[in-house]
Amino acid sequence: MNTRSSDAARPPSSTGGIAAVGDAWNRFWFSPADSQPLSLVRIGAAAIALAAWWSYAADLQAWFGPAGVLPADTVREWRPPTGFSLFDWAVTPLALNALFVATGVVFALLLVGFATPVVAPLAAVLWASLLHRGPILAGPADDGLSILLWCLAIGPAGEYVSLDRWLANRAGRPVPAAGWRASISEGLLQVHATAIAVGAVLAQLKGDVWWNGLAAWYLVTGPRSGAAGLVPLLERSEYLTNLLTHGVTAFEILFAIGMWCGPTQQLVARVGLVGWPLVGLLAGEPLWGLAMALFALPLAVRR
Repeated sequence: MNTRSSDAARPPSSTGGIAAVGDAWNRFWFSPADSQPLSLVRIGAAAIALAAWWSYAADLQAWFGPAGVLPADTVREWRPPTGFSLFDWAVTPLALNALFVATGVVFALLLVGFATPVVAPLAAVLWASLLHRGPILAGPADDGLSILLWCLAIGPAGEYVSLDRWLANRAGRPVPAAGWRASISEGLLQVHATAIAVGAVLAQLKGDVWWNGLAAWYLVTGPRSGAAGLVPLLERSEYLTNLLTHGVTAFEILFAIGMWCGPTQQLVARVGLVGWPLVGLLAGEPLWGLAMALFALPLAVRR
């Protein structure tokens, strides 16, 4: 009896199916991965963090100071019980300025990659604290940046293109081997990128302007749009307006699906490096577009 052909004809057992799912789960989250892409994400996220941090500087006291628009006691009532902010303890103008400057210093250290294992989690906590101190001021880019920083806090984001690497080279320490922490960070970036893209599509499909093709016109003519130069073109062509509107939605759908298909994964991620910043400019959220591109970066540069 040919046992090989007999076994092949037998349907797979439920135990085998569960094992296959478990193996796929372990490969996705725990297969050793090179941390070099995370270092690139670190640089981009830190640069966005510095830009977002600086946007608070001019009105810091007006918003969060002792006589500011958002008193700490009032904000604490808005937050869930588990919410916290280190800025709640900065009750004097001097303390508020000092903590704010310290936050900028931490973001700068993250940018250059110094003491990254300590600085990366601290940057995530400080950014979350700033957002929780003024939740009504948070925008799409701020939330996306928060996710990026927490992903960097989990993974080894300072092993390349960093002062940490330069100091390690001087001390004769080799580059660490690929590990599971980088894999977890990259997996989280991929999952969140997909979730954000799906959320954007679902939000758009609830609006009539995304169905009738006029959404691009409203975005381009908005006060914050960075694509005002398209207005004359859209005025002359309704078809171009419709194409741009439906093109944005199609891009987001293809991105969410293509990020999980092996043959298209890297191509879609590379398209995302250009596509998301362009969508951000169109929507008047350039930092959000750049943050979304960073989510796709590890897959785009994977060898």
